[in-house]
Amino acid sequence: MSAVLLVLLLLPLVGAAVVGAMARREDLDRAAKILGLALSVVSLVLVIVLWAGFRTGPGTPRFQAELSAEWIPAFGTRFALGLDGIALTMIALLAVLVPIVLWFAWSEKLPAGRTGAGFTALMLSTQGVLVGVFAATDVFLFYVLFEAMLIPMYFLIGRFGGPRRQYAAVKFFLYSFLGGLIMLASVIGLFVASDTRLGQGTFDWAALQGMAAQLPLSTQIPLFLGFFAAFAIKAPLVPFHTWLPDAGAEAPIAGGVILLGLLDKVGTFGFLRYNLPLFPAASRELAPLLLTLAVIGVVYGSLLAAVQTDMKRFVAYTSIAHFGFIALGIFAFSSQSIAGSALYMVNHGISTAMLFLVVGLLIRRGGTASMTEYGGVGRIAPLLAGMFLIAGLSTIALPGTNSFISEFLVLLGAFPREPVFSVIATVGIVFAALYMLWVFQRVMTGPLRGSAVVGDGPGAASAAVMASSSPDGDADDPSARNLTARFGDLTRGEVAVLTPLVALILVLGFFPGPVLEVLEPAVSATMAEVGVADPVTPNGVAR
Repeated sequence: MSAVLLVLLLLPLVGAAVVGAMARREDLDRAAKILGLALSVVSLVLVIVLWAGFRTGPGTPRFQAELSAEWIPAFGTRFALGLDGIALTMIALLAVLVPIVLWFAWSEKLPAGRTGAGFTALMLSTQGVLVGVFAATDVFLFYVLFEAMLIPMYFLIGRFGGPRRQYAAVKFFLYSFLGGLIMLASVIGLFVASDTRLGQGTFDWAALQGMAAQLPLSTQIPLFLGFFAAFAIKAPLVPFHTWLPDAGAEAPIAGGVILLGLLDKVGTFGFLRYNLPLFPAASRELAPLLLTLAVIGVVYGSLLAAVQTDMKRFVAYTSIAHFGFIALGIFAFSSQSIAGSALYMVNHGISTAMLFLVVGLLIRRGGTASMTEYGGVGRIAPLLAGMFLIAGLSTIALPGTNSFISEFLVLLGAFPREPVFSVIATVGIVFAALYMLWVFQRVMTGPLRGSAVVGDGPGAASAAVMASSSPDGDADDPSARNLTARFGDLTRGEVAVLTPLVALILVLGFFPGPVLEVLEPAVSATMAEVGVADPVTPNGVAR
């Protein structure tokens, strides 16, 4: 299985190099996109193989499919990879999303001078580096890959994004790079501490975790904060979040799906993999502060989402609110809440990916992300409106959708230990229902207006007059039929892009067991590493 993991890491990176070379010739653009899509499908098959071979029974090791080789002996670093359940689910989410977004981007209009092959190469590079980020079991290797993943995403935003793409790309890069530099100080601090405590400096995760109990609180807190700064920016938690709305608004739709659906999960993954196991005493000591930031993020993100008029920024602010829930579950320190948070990372990636793709399909037709330019879309594109509704209901965690189980587990697990924070976070559920249904009402219902009427083609004035002359929006009215033809409902290809996400939303809404089963050993190990027992209910049962 270790060979499969290594191929899964190298395949997209090698593919990115080949596709990037093909980008130099315009006549090879289509072939490059076909190759990139094919490689992403092969990666999905490899993940299925890893998932099938992953063991979850009692006594199974924390990391599976491990491999290790000398890398920089003078620094005590090794090229070491391994998978626990949390890493496997994140890599599986990545493997699902990449072929979907490459398929979606096939017919996207690119900025002048940009090629589909170049875009595909950057997406494959992002995929390969993210596999390494989630699978690394050497702390220095993780740091290198953590910084390396900024490069392809910077170019995805800066070369293929919207009008303010350069500003958004630089802001994204500077925030993330600064956080990484702060984390580097803690990485070096860990190495020095291991040299003192173990007699030999090391970056090996298992050795550092075994040393964690020996580190005094005065040492753990500054080291914890160095890692936390990088992960809080990446997550993003309030007040480290300000790069995300700009990056989400300016990123190309396909790049934004990876940014909002997966790359920001590196932050919460880092909390679970590094902050809690390596600095357990500091995690317990600082938990009240971190829980405060989490619930502030839930409420703040919800309120800001409710006042947005740009649909891409709206999705970004909903993500900030949801990451508050994930952080709440992590730092509430119960098996249920941590399992809920890990599952929430997967489900949020699916829901946000679908919502962002639907927004992209709407922009593709209307030519703008402004909500004020739409209205009555459901009258002329009912299938598009239905997909928007499914994505929105998943985002607000409607029972029967994937997000409900994870949100319920977070609150159920957090309440016995942190009732005040849990109650405050619950307010965010109410806000979520309000802002999502309000956006659906503004964009999909009511009279036809703006870009929902005219799209981005000619004849805007005459189409607007026709719309205003048919207030009932009767589908049999000649003007309504004309508008339907101009705006257009989903094509078969677009339905095919969204169908896997709809299936995952419904399947995980009713059958989350297989994912929770994979997550459970890593969750139990994390609870043991942080040294906190599950809260006990009045009848003596652990929650």
